[in-house]
Amino acid sequence: MEIRYASIGIIHSPFHDLKDMPIQPTSESSAPGTVEVWPKFMPGLIDLEGFSHIILIYCLHHSHSYSLTVVPFLDDHPHGVFATRAPYRPNPIGLSVVKLERIEGNTLFVDNLDILDGTPLLDIKPYVPEFDSPQNFRLGWLESLKGRVKQTRSDERFTH
Repeated sequence: MEIRYASIGIIHSPFHDLKDMPIQPTSESSAPGTVEVWPKFMPGLIDLEGFSHIILIYCLHHSHSYSLTVVPFLDDHPHGVFATRAPYRPNPIGLSVVKLERIEGNTLFVDNLDILDGTPLLDIKPYVPEFDSPQNFRLGWLESLKGRVKQTRSDERFTH
């Protein structure tokens, strides 16, 4: 089955190269930027400004292949791609929780971006801790690596 999506906007960030980008929004190197929503989707922004954080769902448009096992940024050992947040996936869909600073017209001003400039936006959802933050969770292979995400940047492993 083929599934098609059309962008609802574009993400603007200071990151123009995949190398040395933050690997998650919580990284110390994440940055502010803007999200431009196409004018025809502006009515969908009503009441969004009341949320402090939003979830951006986007197309990893520089991801042109995938592997079912990958060596992710935070580890030196291969893992199944579905046990990672690696960008080379069977369906190149990314998501990031970012801070919503304000909305002006069809432009969202956000902080904590870890997204390449020019990335096509697929959807926006409000971040709701009661929905999105389970109380009891396991971190699998990442358990021993807690805290490393803040200083880790992308390297060349997913740039080809």
